[in-house]
Amino acid sequence: MRSNETEKIIMPVINHDKCPLCQSNAIKKRFACTDHFATGETFDVYECTDCHFAFTQNVPDEKEIGRYYESPTYISHSNTNKGITNRLYHIVRKIMLKNKTGLVKRLTLLKNGKILDYGAGTGHFARAMKKRGWEVTAIEKSDKARELSRREFDFEMLPTESLSDIKDREFDVVTMWHVMEHIQDLDNMWDELYRILDDTGIAIIAVPNSKSYDAQRYGEHWAAYDVPRHLWHFTPNTIMRWGEKHNFLLERQFTMPFDGFYISALSESNKGSRLHTIKGFWNGFKGWLAQAKRRSASSSIIYVFRKRR
Repeated sequence: MRSNETEKIIMPVINHDKCPLCQSNAIKKRFACTDHFATGETFDVYECTDCHFAFTQNVPDEKEIGRYYESPTYISHSNTNKGITNRLYHIVRKIMLKNKTGLVKRLTLLKNGKILDYGAGTGHFARAMKKRGWEVTAIEKSDKARELSRREFDFEMLPTESLSDIKDREFDVVTMWHVMEHIQDLDNMWDELYRILDDTGIAIIAVPNSKSYDAQRYGEHWAAYDVPRHLWHFTPNTIMRWGEKHNFLLERQFTMPFDGFYISALSESNKGSRLHTIKGFWNGFKGWLAQAKRRSASSSIIYVFRKRR
């Protein structure tokens, strides 16, 4: 006799019974966050009480998490400009592209070199570096983003499995702009960074800062928790420890002053606030003033790592 009950589909998830960074068993739940972007599901954010590294618990595995990115409004993959917040994002991106390319030049003192942009999105930064004479390799996980880049910009990007084919010490620079928080196997990613970078090369890694002014203000509503897409929630101290674990030295840090405006607007929307863009801009301005006094208040931070030799 057939059951009328619908069988519940059990989705493979990744559960951490110890801290991924320091391997301590002293982990505890901080709060639950809602996936405001795609599904409305809730996911728990845990923290290690020994090293204070925070992470999302029980996230879908690599094969399943793709559906949480499936939305025409996911700006990193779709290039959408719908809505006031996304239009502002495009304006700021143009400014930041100039800042990012200038940062690479200042840090390397090279007019041209070999650079890998890992997690390239639709390829804006990679194309900007190519225009400046650099030999560019771009890797992007999303089939949709790679196709958009090829179709609209005639710019070819590689899938993530291509990383293992790259020769040792191939690049002067590897950049990861808001990508590290999405990587499921962090230990392998750091090891690959060490392998493919030249001995004098640098890794430039930008991630949200879960100890920022806006993160403290919004708590579980903070948009940069972005569960379950963001698996890891870094602070200046914990990302430094990740680098040290894999023979990197943290050399420099730079704030990303515009991120707080965008993230605050999204966070206000997560709270259901009326006039969330205006309120977000005001709180983003207060965060901007705070990070001007202390870098650790910045919503996002750029970290520059060199290989320990």
